[in-house]
Amino acid sequence: MPASDAKMLCIHGHFYQPPREDPWLDAILPEGSAAPALHWNERICAESYAPLAWARRLDDRGRIIEIMNCYEHMSFNFGPTLLTWMERQAPDVYDRVLEGDRKSLERLGHGNAIAQIYHHVIMPLATDLDKRAEIAWALADFEARFKRPAEGLWLSEAAVDTRTLDLLAQAGVRFTILAPRQAREVADVGQDNWTPAHEGNLNIREPYLVELPEGRSIAVYFYDGPLSQAVAFEGLLRHGDMFWGRLSGMAGQNNGQGLLALATDGETYGHHFKFGEMALAFALSQARAGVDGVSLTNYAAYLAQNPPRRRARIHENSSWSCAHGVERWRSDCGCATEHKPGWNQRWRGPLRDGLNAVKARLDAHYLQLGAKLFVNPEEALVSYGRVLSGLESAQAYAAANMRPKLKADDQRVAWRLLTMQKWALSSFASCAWFFDDLGRIEPLNALTFALRAMQLASRTGLEDLEPLLLSHIGQASSNDPALGDGNDLWNHEVRPRRESPETILAQALLRLWAEGRLPAPGAAAQADWPGLSVTVRAEKPDAQGRRTGTASIAWARESGADEHAWAWEQPAGGDPFAGCVLVDEKTGRGARCVPAAYLPWGKRQALALSWVRRVEAEAWEQEIRESRLGAHLFLPYREAQTTQTGSECWDRLWSPLVWQWVTGEVTASRDFLDYLRQNGRGHPERELLARRVGQAVARLLEGDAPDCRAVGQILERAASVGLEPDLRQAQNFYWEHLRHEPGLCSAGEALGFAPA
Repeated sequence: MPASDAKMLCIHGHFYQPPREDPWLDAILPEGSAAPALHWNERICAESYAPLAWARRLDDRGRIIEIMNCYEHMSFNFGPTLLTWMERQAPDVYDRVLEGDRKSLERLGHGNAIAQIYHHVIMPLATDLDKRAEIAWALADFEARFKRPAEGLWLSEAAVDTRTLDLLAQAGVRFTILAPRQAREVADVGQDNWTPAHEGNLNIREPYLVELPEGRSIAVYFYDGPLSQAVAFEGLLRHGDMFWGRLSGMAGQNNGQGLLALATDGETYGHHFKFGEMALAFALSQARAGVDGVSLTNYAAYLAQNPPRRRARIHENSSWSCAHGVERWRSDCGCATEHKPGWNQRWRGPLRDGLNAVKARLDAHYLQLGAKLFVNPEEALVSYGRVLSGLESAQAYAAANMRPKLKADDQRVAWRLLTMQKWALSSFASCAWFFDDLGRIEPLNALTFALRAMQLASRTGLEDLEPLLLSHIGQASSNDPALGDGNDLWNHEVRPRRESPETILAQALLRLWAEGRLPAPGAAAQADWPGLSVTVRAEKPDAQGRRTGTASIAWARESGADEHAWAWEQPAGGDPFAGCVLVDEKTGRGARCVPAAYLPWGKRQALALSWVRRVEAEAWEQEIRESRLGAHLFLPYREAQTTQTGSECWDRLWSPLVWQWVTGEVTASRDFLDYLRQNGRGHPERELLARRVGQAVARLLEGDAPDCRAVGQILERAASVGLEPDLRQAQNFYWEHLRHEPGLCSAGEALGFAPA
């Protein structure tokens, strides 16, 4: 525990990405703007979330003296939908996030993690039912992951109204965090000495009590606005000592009393500012060591020791990122990210109105039909987050919330209604309105979620709501004349994303083909996505020579499966996307899909990626097999020779030749090594090979018996040809598991660590 006279510091990171999943596959598709990464979640994870989990602290010679898990020493919240992706696709980073909270709980008695509104909706603009669902789902998700109830909760964009605070208090949340400009007036507890508050006179060093209806209350922290601004936008993270100097100096103000707290987007560290995580790690290490009398804490721990002495009233419908309250998410208020000449955000109103109109019809449909299926439709929706989080099984949920003795078809309708509501809520994620244009990926994703929700509503008996939505978004226009209005974007970008049996089967067949798993006649294979599973059974080709078979489409959290017959006309010209999949053509309700025309770019790109990854992996395996002979066939240079005869062919094999040398498979002459070193400068495969060699080093360390001799040899040989392996994975493992075992592995200095 910190000393009683310590200057208390809390650094909070708000980690969030909007829902990016395709609402049929429930998987994130490629996003071209994030290339070469697959999508923005993957890219930002590599640039921020992972570096924060293993932040390097270096000595003056650039050697590693510590790898810090920043999540252990900073306050943070992660969006539930982001953590869902991270758990599936970056489990090592996910584990470090959980570990950071667990260790802070052990150290402080209160964990660093707090919850976050589930879909990052702007709460003052949400209906009461949606507010309840978003809070309940968020708290269920938090409890499932962190194995404890959440003490605090981050409001999307810090957007707040009294009703939202009251619902938080009813749910057991003890505190939230707001910007200082959101305080309207303050008074002492037990006194009526209310005085107007603003950023210039508000004491941000203490928590405040916000009194709520029926005797409830919640604590509110107001973060340091200027300091947070400097971190997020003014380059304070360029140097760790500069960052620490500002923190230490400000912690000493006010006679060192109270809590110095700052809050920024977590992506500030590493994504917005490269190596920002290193500056943060330096500052955290200084505070951890008590330098300048500063000590680290988190909001929950500080609140436990310092209950509010003052009360606050908030500005209703205010936020941290809009000077006009919450207008950024429903009107052309002037807030924007780039302020391009001639641009406006008048599209925000029609988008909000259209999604609100659709959601109102979906809610009415849910409540009317749900009354026949659920014991209490509203409570069933609020409780559904326990299924999404895994706190409760589908069977237990159905037993508690669905009417007894429902037929299987009725249960299927009930699950579809819940999925409908999930995607409808996703459409209100704040990013759809935050940026500058209707044609960006975020508004288009919001409309895609609405499309999926409307499709599910139609499948459960509601009329087509597309005309209703189009009547609103047709009034919205992109700032890019080439993109047109909302209806143009709907027709060209959104509606083509809608799945049908033929598009799903086309993707399943093409994916199995791309991965080399297409079943032979009489066999079966399965293509899985988080949201659905397709079992493809192949039969003999028909009289026209087409591949044929049957398939089952099973949706997540739905009982039963949809059965279809298929025939695949593969193109003669070789373009896989030019083929045609026909579904149920013999039943009289057949439909066809020409993937190039029917599948949107993201889905075709995902299929192309499946193919290129398989082919590249197979080509690499063949290249390293063949290149074993290369070192022996690379003859010494003759007089005045400076490169190898036929160097263009040798250069084509540079990567596998280096691999064979570095991994110790071959011996080599000086001319051979000189050639590899010279031709490796600027080689297009250099970065990929550095990752491959780094992974090989990590595998040597991660085995039951770490082979440090082989690690040293690989690194020595890599240096001899000028290759710098990507050692982050190996360094992380060494730091966590081997640094205290010098007799087991002595590779620390070779891996870049300072001597112990």
